[in-house]
Amino acid sequence: MPIFTRNDVSLYYEDIGSGQPLLLFHGLTSSSAMFHREINFFRTKRRIIALDSRGHGHSAKPDSYTLDDHIEDAAALMDHLQLESVDVLGISMGSYIAQGVAARRPERVRKLLLVATKSFGAQSSMAELLDRHADEFNGLSIHDKLDKAQEYIFHRLTAVKKSQEKAARNSPQLSMEQQGIASNALERFDLRPELPAISAETLVISGRHDELNPPDKGRETAQLIPNASFMEFKRSGHAPNVEQPRLFLGIAENFLDD
Repeated sequence: MPIFTRNDVSLYYEDIGSGQPLLLFHGLTSSSAMFHREINFFRTKRRIIALDSRGHGHSAKPDSYTLDDHIEDAAALMDHLQLESVDVLGISMGSYIAQGVAARRPERVRKLLLVATKSFGAQSSMAELLDRHADEFNGLSIHDKLDKAQEYIFHRLTAVKKSQEKAARNSPQLSMEQQGIASNALERFDLRPELPAISAETLVISGRHDELNPPDKGRETAQLIPNASFMEFKRSGHAPNVEQPRLFLGIAENFLDD
């Protein structure tokens, strides 16, 4: 397995194909395995590099870390592979990482695709969702809360569950403790002051039915990035790439092509 190390933390990544590099950054508690559809689609025309962020997948799982650690890990991967110009696709947590990389290494990011995103949070998106619907979640166990929350997060839940099951077969799953550490890393972050530094052409995609990172959060992110457009998928929640896969891949291909 391809692995590199930053500050004594070993980080796993996939490196497939050749051509213009496309970096893929996954969502919270997931891994590069979630991109099986995107990798299969783009691998014949691009070099696909998909990182397992620290605390996730095949990468090391420290006792604590932050979003800044994720961002600097991603930048270190670019240095490790000597990538001078990349396109970047990030989904949910991965989109926060993508924003940070594009803002701090603007000369090296050519195109930026942010999906199910936001640019700041006082607490995790899940905690915000549970607070908004506190009456409905009151008294439920944490497992029941997370299960019920899926109704507010995804529009085509069956399709999402199938994709999650496929990814789970190809990557280590996190314990509840590891999930908590991963979620804590996303508390109290604010990328908004950095976004004007992004020079990459940017497309932000949100799902209309996403209550985890609602479309207004995506619109705000797009408004803060100088050369950004916003698009809302009408039949998607928090996973437009899974809930409307053909539409997503077509738009992504069109956007990323020269």
